[in-house]
Amino acid sequence: MSYRPAPPLDTVFAALADPTRRAILTMLLEDDMAVTDVAEPFEMSLAAVSKHLTILASAQLISQEKRGRVKWCKLEPDALKAASVWMQGFGQFEPVNLDDFERFLAEELSDDELEPPASAPDDGEARAEG
Repeated sequence: MSYRPAPPLDTVFAALADPTRRAILTMLLEDDMAVTDVAEPFEMSLAAVSKHLTILASAQLISQEKRGRVKWCKLEPDALKAASVWMQGFGQFEPVNLDDFERFLAEELSDDELEPPASAPDDGEARAEG
């Protein structure tokens, strides 16, 4: 097996952007599949599925090999490593507790409704100037 440099992140994310291609990757998690078996659940031509497979292969997310007259697809999970490392960089932030955030917003909004903004004149000041 020869060394292939990892594909650029843009190529990987572009390949992952399509729901059909993500579904194909999910199917290949189970086992290697023949192209015709990959195409079976989709309501599109074999040629259209082959285009999706070509994009996945160019992103190195899958590999394809011919066994006899049948072309097989295999998931290549290592291609996701660079994307995973990049995304984990965003994991340094604390997760937001949405219930606490909602309570905070409710308190802030109810306080704001009771007090007029400091910069806006009340009706008496506006009429005195006009």
